[in-house]
Amino acid sequence: EIGQLLEFRRVRFRSDLDQRLARHLSHRLGAWPPGSGLQIVGCEIRDEPEWDGVVRPLLGVETPTGTIISVSPAALSEVERLARDGIEELSAGIGAVFGQEGETLGFGIFRYLDHFVDHDDLGEWVETDDARLPGWLRPFNGGILIVCNEENRYMAGVGLKRHDEFGSEIAVGTEPEFRGRGLARRLVATAARYLFATGVTMTYEHALDNDSSGAVASASGFSDRGWKA
Repeated sequence: EIGQLLEFRRVRFRSDLDQRLARHLSHRLGAWPPGSGLQIVGCEIRDEPEWDGVVRPLLGVETPTGTIISVSPAALSEVERLARDGIEELSAGIGAVFGQEGETLGFGIFRYLDHFVDHDDLGEWVETDDARLPGWLRPFNGGILIVCNEENRYMAGVGLKRHDEFGSEIAVGTEPEFRGRGLARRLVATAARYLFATGVTMTYEHALDNDSSGAVASASGFSDRGWKA
């Protein structure tokens, strides 16, 4: 009976995480889940500034079963035309659509929290004007979590990108001399628990060749399921 109860709780927890992700991506992209193949969606959010004040007129998420690419409604017909021959042709011509001739689609690994890990909480939540922060952390709009050494020197930190009311993305960085201590994974796990308690979904993105960031994500509950952004 105990085993059945634990399994029920695990399934319900995973269902909760999946529902949170679907709610976030449906709002942020304009549609979710993807069907088979490539789907282009016009979404007015693409014309609005994102977490850092930058307007990004195209955003997509690719899964092993299908892909949704969300674009500014003004560019919908042109992007649909380019996409008829597949993602490679779309990538080759996308720069001209947005007045950036020669630019192509960029791809990164997209992850979302699918389980909690047993790491102790770490860090303190600070404001964006905290004097200890490195410059890269100051633009984050959803919260900043850092850890400092005995001399109150910054060692590592997490910034939360609040994309919408349904989801935030976790970014982490550790100063070179403090790497290898497990600070990043503990900070990410701490931030994930904090976000979970607020009722939103948690995502994590990194470059295709950033194995160290990928290792931190995997060790913090963000599995690589073959999804790309």
